[in-house]
Amino acid sequence: MGIQVTSGATLQCSFGAAPATLQVLPLNRVMAGAPAANIMDSKPFVNIMPFGQCSSMANPMVAAATAAALGALTPMPCVPVTVAPWAPGSPTVTIGAMPALQNSSKLMCMWAGVIQVVASAQFTTLTA
Repeated sequence: MGIQVTSGATLQCSFGAAPATLQVLPLNRVMAGAPAANIMDSKPFVNIMPFGQCSSMANPMVAAATAAALGALTPMPCVPVTVAPWAPGSPTVTIGAMPALQNSSKLMCMWAGVIQVVASAQFTTLTA
């Protein structure tokens, strides 16, 4: 398994201009310092916040703004629309009866973006 992802992890969309923070509700009651995520923690505005400005022409708001600007790419607010869970999840660890979310998992946005984990929010501390 890769590194377990928890609430507070940093996410980035390939078409978003800014990172976002993963929010994991403590419904599954599994803590790894913070609530641990599973592959179903993929809901916009619940788990995944906007990524600043979107530059994907598959996003209807960007396409309309770009057309109005006579073809000059015009980014618009990045509101992710996810339609499937994160993949792949952990093959051996489950959280709330679903595969655990790991740092190598990816999530597809309906506007052609790929959302990935930049920092898992799990850190190693060294003691002297």
